[in-house]
Amino acid sequence: MATPREKVVIADYDYGDVDIERAIIEKAGFELVAAQCKTEEEVIEVAHDAAAVVVQYATISARVIAELPECRVIARYGTGVDIVDVDAATRHNVLVTNVPNEWCENEVADHAMALLLAVGRKINVYDRATRGGNWQWQSGAPIHRLRGSVLGLLSFGAIARAIAARAGGFGMLITAHDPYLSAEEITAAGVKGVSFDELVTGSDCLVIQAPLTEQTHHLFDEAQLRRMKPTAVLINTARGPIIDDRALYRALSEGWIAGAGLDDIEEEPAKLTGWRADNPLFGLDNVVITPHAAYYSEEAIGTVRRFAAEEVVRVLTWQPPLSPVNAGELVEARWSRSP
Repeated sequence: MATPREKVVIADYDYGDVDIERAIIEKAGFELVAAQCKTEEEVIEVAHDAAAVVVQYATISARVIAELPECRVIARYGTGVDIVDVDAATRHNVLVTNVPNEWCENEVADHAMALLLAVGRKINVYDRATRGGNWQWQSGAPIHRLRGSVLGLLSFGAIARAIAARAGGFGMLITAHDPYLSAEEITAAGVKGVSFDELVTGSDCLVIQAPLTEQTHHLFDEAQLRRMKPTAVLINTARGPIIDDRALYRALSEGWIAGAGLDDIEEEPAKLTGWRADNPLFGLDNVVITPHAAYYSEEAIGTVRRFAAEEVVRVLTWQPPLSPVNAGELVEARWSRSP
C-alpha cells in the first residue's frame, strides 16, 4: 500500500481535466498533482519529489531527470517517447513507459487517408472557391486519379499497415520502406518493399509514419523534396520535425511537389508558450494542416489516459508494466520486488 508521501505528477495535459487519472491513481493510495508545465524549470519545481511523472508534451530532459531523485517511472501519454531522454532515464534507473500504438491505430490510419483524399481531391481548394462564388470544377484542376497510383509508406508498423489496408481499397499500389525490416519481410505482408530512394522518387503519395529520432529529424529536407515527383503529395501523420518546414514551403510554393497534408508542423505548437500562427505554410492553398489531431477520438483519448495512469500504479505497486520502453537496460527491475 502506498504511503501519503508518494506523489504522482502529471506534468502537462490538454484533456480538460484529470478525472480519469485521479480516479485510478488516488484509488491506489497515491497523491496526484496536475500541472501545466512548458519549461524544464517548471517540471523540476513541481516534480522534484515525485515517485512518478506522467507527461504529454513537456520535455523530460537529462537535466530534468537528474533533479528527480525519487522518480521511479516516467509514463508517456502516447506511443512516441522523443520528448523523454530515455538514455538519461536508464542511467538513473528510471523506467519509461508508453502506450502501445493500438490505442489510436484506426484513428491515425483514418486521418492519414482523410488528409490524402482532401489534398488529392483538392477539397479545401474547392470549398474556398465555392464559398467565394466560383462554382466550377476547374477551380481544383489538375486532379489525378488515385486508382493505380503509388502510395509509399515510410515505416511499416501497425499504423502504416492499417493505412495500407485502407489505401488498397482505393485501388492504390502500395510500397513501403522500413529500416528495421527487410524488403522480403515487407513483401511477405502483401506490400512491395523498396529502398528509401525508391520510396522518395517513386511515390505518387508518400505517407510518413515513422518515429522522430536523430536519424529522421529533417529527413525530408530540400534535397529529398526536390527528388519527389512534381505531382506527388506528401502526408505526415507522424512528428512535425521530420519535415523541414522551410524546405516544404519552397517545395509547395515553387511546384517541386503538388501538395501536402500535415498533422503537425515543425515547431509543434502544443509544446510552446505564446505560439503564434505565423508559419508561412498556413498561407498556401495546396497544404492541409491539422493540429496534431490524428490520434483523436473520444474512445482513443479515454484509452491512453487510463493506460498511462494504470502503468504508473503498476510500477509503484511493484508489478511489471505492460509497455516498458527501457526495462531491458535498467540495472534493476525496481517494480519486481517489494520495497
